[in-house]
Amino acid sequence: MTTTATRARPGASSTPAASAAHNGTVTAGLAPGRSGVAALLVLGSCTSLQAGAALAMRLFPVTGTPGATLLRLGLAAVVLLGVARPRIRGWRPPQWRAVGLYGISLAGTNGFFYAALARLPLGTAVTIQFLGPLTLATVLSRRWRDAGWALLAVAGVLTLGLVGQHDGGAAHPLDPVGVACALVSAAFWALYIVAGSRASTAVPGRGGLAVAMTVGALALLPFGALGALQVASRPHLILIAVGTAVLASVVPYTLELAAMRRAPRRVFGILLSLEPGVATLAGWVLLGQRTPPAAIAAIALVVLASAGAAMSAKLLAELDAQGDAEGLVA
Repeated sequence: MTTTATRARPGASSTPAASAAHNGTVTAGLAPGRSGVAALLVLGSCTSLQAGAALAMRLFPVTGTPGATLLRLGLAAVVLLGVARPRIRGWRPPQWRAVGLYGISLAGTNGFFYAALARLPLGTAVTIQFLGPLTLATVLSRRWRDAGWALLAVAGVLTLGLVGQHDGGAAHPLDPVGVACALVSAAFWALYIVAGSRASTAVPGRGGLAVAMTVGALALLPFGALGALQVASRPHLILIAVGTAVLASVVPYTLELAAMRRAPRRVFGILLSLEPGVATLAGWVLLGQRTPPAAIAAIALVVLASAGAAMSAKLLAELDAQGDAEGLVA
């Protein structure tokens, strides 16, 4: 996939290879190592995130989904602020805008995802939510082949809707409110990829993430404060909330921010294709959620579409790099 140009990092050279990276393509010499590390970072993020989501569901009956989201982002912000200690005094307005938008995207993605998770199985919610980054990757592309991969993913999600969900062996349609919340979360997830990429470039280190978490928590305060206060007198719920914050926010977003610095936005979005499969596995292992074979096949379509898009992006990057090399020789 070719994308709109991404901002070059400080210190980038003006060689043809660096210019190719600046325009969203992966250069031949750097891509394998950097992309491999980015893939491992995203895999670790997916695993931690879904374990945290499964843990967060234990809070829903007491705090509600807004309260659980507020606890997750608020506690994560406290941890990250203590570790990163961002020096915000010297930040310029563009840096504040980038981090602020990143924080809003975090609040929207997580808030609506937890609302969907209260009504849908974990694997189903994540699969629908994943339409966000895949749609972003398709929009940033200029090739019809990539639109075909996106349509394959949509077919998988539609099949998932037809299959419905199984509770106690009985099948019934997916909750429409849950599906709507997952779709809104998908839109915020696409925004998160764009905003996170800009914030990681504008603010080095984990300071930007710490402040973004704080912004996200403040945005959720009017909706989740009452529910979050319900855990104050229940020590076991406080431990669950802390565990959720670490597993679902501190660890995954730290890993993803590092991945964003090693891969263009389109590549990062495609690497997240691991998410639906990991979520389905987590739902089965941690929550005992049974997924019928037809639903597994539908989820596999989404993962296949993302893998196909990833291979297309890699092939295009190699062709672009080869073209640059031939141009230098000529």
